[in-house]
Amino acid sequence: MDMPFKKIVRELREVKDGIGDILRKGAERNHWSNRIRSDIVPYVALSDPTEQGQWANLPPKVLLDIIRRVEESETSWPARSVIVFCASVCRSWRKTTKEIVKTPEECGRLTFPISLKQPAPCESPIQCFIKRDKANSVYRLYFGLTPSENERDKLLLAAKKIRRATSTDFVISLAADDFSQASNTYVGKLRSNFVGTKFTIYDSQPSSETAIEHGRLCQSFQAKKVSPGVPACNYRVATISYELNIVRRPKGPRRIHCTMHSIPFSSIQEGGSAPTPTLFPQSFDEKSLSAPLSKTKELAIDISSSGSSQEPLMLKNKTPWWNEKMHSWCLNFKGRVTVASVKNFQLLAAGDPSHNIPVAEQDKVILQFGRIGKDSFTMDYRYPLSAFQAFAICLTSFDSKPACE
Repeated sequence: MDMPFKKIVRELREVKDGIGDILRKGAERNHWSNRIRSDIVPYVALSDPTEQGQWANLPPKVLLDIIRRVEESETSWPARSVIVFCASVCRSWRKTTKEIVKTPEECGRLTFPISLKQPAPCESPIQCFIKRDKANSVYRLYFGLTPSENERDKLLLAAKKIRRATSTDFVISLAADDFSQASNTYVGKLRSNFVGTKFTIYDSQPSSETAIEHGRLCQSFQAKKVSPGVPACNYRVATISYELNIVRRPKGPRRIHCTMHSIPFSSIQEGGSAPTPTLFPQSFDEKSLSAPLSKTKELAIDISSSGSSQEPLMLKNKTPWWNEKMHSWCLNFKGRVTVASVKNFQLLAAGDPSHNIPVAEQDKVILQFGRIGKDSFTMDYRYPLSAFQAFAICLTSFDSKPACE
């Protein structure tokens, strides 16, 4: 080894700004420059990293050792952005980094954008928080326990609420200020019915189990050029229903049922696994990005009708108890929720006795959401949900639903 490891890491940090310039230049070539904020740039995975002289010529064993040590030392954001910078140095660095970085289920860390669509760890939840911007109807998901004072929180996803004549849409994006479905930052969306009691989650890509099955169908849509300005397919991956409360006496907590069509029930059983995508869909070319959205059609594929014999995972909210002293409904959020709200909930795996839900899974909270301030909320999720799926479920709480409470 030509130079000590610490010196290499020090030099890597010194060229960090230079690597950031490489990211920005690559972003311009890939039509990302005007669509991504500075706080999301370190999250971008370039499709054609630029080779960089001496850094590209490091011996493979030395390079492997450097990136492995950096990956082990940087466990949380913003320090973890160094791992993404490593992947952006050059092609050889990117290949090595992708081999070392594991999925959130395996390591409990979020690194690349695809991590947001991969299942979380089973034992320890990934803790996030949501900030609501009422004036602009925008909701931003950040990584971390609570909002920080210096506003250097790690942005994961953002959603914009769009009211339509017969429904409400929440368009979900990687960027904080770009919610076009024609953009490379488009992740998926949530759509409600007219009264806000039923929601459908659409993903911009299929789960790994359905990718092959629907591949030819998507290609046929693309060949016909039915929708050149939006992603060729939107996949229905889940539905969320709120039970009606017509009498409304006494006024009680909301009752939620989720059907995760893209996650089989077997994923929570012994030996089961949840779908784990490895890549985002290919980027759109310049022509598709410039196509007018007003002339496009929406194509949606329901993976629940794909003929799969696997039963989908069902989730239901944990029933709160009535506290006589406080005269209110209560749940134990273990300090993560501090303000009473009808929006607060915890989701558990649901099923009849024949499903044989493992004892360890029966009382395990898969997703919890609750208020900690006027426009601040916490979101903690675990396997088999991904950040995208958990965020979409939580967004259903922000739509008005007078018939449910």
